[in-house]
Amino acid sequence: MADGYGGIVFSLADTAFACACNSDSRIAVAADCSIVFVRPVLVGDTLVARARERTRFGRSGRYDVTIICGDSLVAEFRGRSHELKEPPR
Repeated sequence: MADGYGGIVFSLADTAFACACNSDSRIAVAADCSIVFVRPVLVGDTLVARARERTRFGRSGRYDVTIICGDSLVAEFRGRSHELKEPPR
């Protein structure tokens, strides 16, 4: 990533993932995730994250997050969530 913005791209993807896996009143945490950076981002770029649930199985789910800038793919993130039985203390 140019100028060290990979952490910002990852944080955006992780936040979109968290919103998606907690969007239906479940309390879910990340169990696993990975990201593939496709192109660097530059100061002033406007990034958009799109998250979607791919599948749910038991208390786990798999989510894909795409980060774009305009029409260009910036990164692809895949996360696996785990639903908690009760809220953390």
